[in-house]
Amino acid sequence: MMNLRIKLTVVLISFLICGLDSNSQESAQGIIDKTIEVSGGDNYHNYIMEFDFRHKHYVSKRNNGVFEYARIVKDNGKKVIASYGNMKPFLLTINGEQKDISKEKAKSIQNSINSVNYFALLPYGLNDKAVFKTYKGVNIIKGTKYYTIEVKFSEDGGGKDFEDVYLYWINTTTYKVDYLAYSYLVDGGGVRFREAYNERYVNGLRFVDYNNYKSNDKSIELSELPQLFMDEQLKLLSKIELENISVN
Repeated sequence: MMNLRIKLTVVLISFLICGLDSNSQESAQGIIDKTIEVSGGDNYHNYIMEFDFRHKHYVSKRNNGVFEYARIVKDNGKKVIASYGNMKPFLLTINGEQKDISKEKAKSIQNSINSVNYFALLPYGLNDKAVFKTYKGVNIIKGTKYYTIEVKFSEDGGGKDFEDVYLYWINTTTYKVDYLAYSYLVDGGGVRFREAYNERYVNGLRFVDYNNYKSNDKSIELSELPQLFMDEQLKLLSKIELENISVN
């Protein structure tokens, strides 16, 4: 009888653990779905968006799964346009004339453009096929409750920085991303913590700017960053500001 009780207890615990793992994934997906809905929803599927970021002009187009990105830079009388999409190869022109560059250089430009658009369009990209989401519980930041969602990427489709890890803190009342953090490996690696501000909606899409903070401890856990932020132990590294946004 004792052995039977032990076996039943083990089975019950295993069932509960498996149930929690399943519910965790379902909770993460449900939270992200609602976050995308309040930030733009179906408006993300079809749009033409333009904005300026750090003296460069960006154009982003999407039409039911077909997308195209472009970056336009004016420098010393030259107009340099880099463009590509999932149905269009990479193209670089200078004053309208096509220029040949190495595959490595083209990939570097694409990665830079991808990164800018990824943050500009958050949280839209969090439902990409290469994204793995895990619910990490509720945290309190500056007196407000937040769902904590961890995001990792598959190597197939996750891009050059697929090993990066993100945490998103989503307001439990508004379902908006107010804070995020990520760890990265390129250029020696490190961690960043971002605080969203200057929220605005442009033709149904939500945009924010960020205070971008760093920690001198590159090995620190991302989950520890909110407390360091509240304790003013993080250094303000830069501001991520989008200007002249238009959406059609």
